[in-house]
Amino acid sequence: MPWQTVVAQPNELGESPFWQPDEQLLYWVDIPARQIHRANVLRDSVESWAMPSEPGCIAPAKTQGQASGLVIALRDGIYRALRWRGALERLVSADYDPATTRFNDGKADPFGRFWAGTIYEPRDAARAQLFSLDCRAGRAPELELKAGGATTANGLAWSPDAGTLYWADTSSHSIRAWDWDGPGNAMTRERLFHQWPGKPAGWQPGSTGYAGRPDGAAVDVQGNYYAAMYEGGRLVKLSASGEVLEEIAVPAQCPTMPCFGGADLKTLYLTTARQKRSAGELQVYPDSGCVFAMRVDVPGLPVNFFQD
Repeated sequence: MPWQTVVAQPNELGESPFWQPDEQLLYWVDIPARQIHRANVLRDSVESWAMPSEPGCIAPAKTQGQASGLVIALRDGIYRALRWRGALERLVSADYDPATTRFNDGKADPFGRFWAGTIYEPRDAARAQLFSLDCRAGRAPELELKAGGATTANGLAWSPDAGTLYWADTSSHSIRAWDWDGPGNAMTRERLFHQWPGKPAGWQPGSTGYAGRPDGAAVDVQGNYYAAMYEGGRLVKLSASGEVLEEIAVPAQCPTMPCFGGADLKTLYLTTARQKRSAGELQVYPDSGCVFAMRVDVPGLPVNFFQD
């Protein structure tokens, strides 16, 4: 099942894609370009929205059950926009030093909270954290620290029964899992879900011997976890027990995050990166930074909406 290029204008670092079912549009961000994009992939049209700082992740939002724009994690806090290109209202300030840390991968959970992990940009210590934000039923916005001990937060996802939460640390090549009580928002029984070997010394793109490191992720209705392997040129499909089921080659050395979309949720979309990649690599992978899609047999889970 070949990949197709559905957005040919490349991003520096595409991330945080989701399919908005009410609009039938694909959303994603370009973090260093400080842009949010959305596309009608059938009409080959793309709209862009400039942000005041790097958007690490986004999620669709609902107010009293009706679709109402986006929740957006920027460098200095989490913001709410009630409509596309609408005014940005800061819900909470970042609980860290924005000079060294920013929000990275995140999404809404099945109960309507927004989650966002961070990246510690010096990358010399495991200071990245995972936060959740609950604004349902008039709750006052407040960040709740849920996990830490990472350097680059990624791979956030939930199992189909909402009983397991996954969180990756790209820098350590690992994915952790917890039992998760959704109504109480409690994480217990932390464990290693999957571990990959680190990058070999002297490894160069195009060489063998390196599978990449886990970036963003998505889960299908059977509970399989799809990890984008940055610098690995592949998606890895893991079972609910962490077993490698399939490795899917992709047309970019640096895939960043998959999501499921389309009317039947059987289209697998994938953002990629070209930022700081060598001229030689871009010659081999000229479409690096584009958004790709392929059809799959098993549908994915629909996007969760932030609720306020």
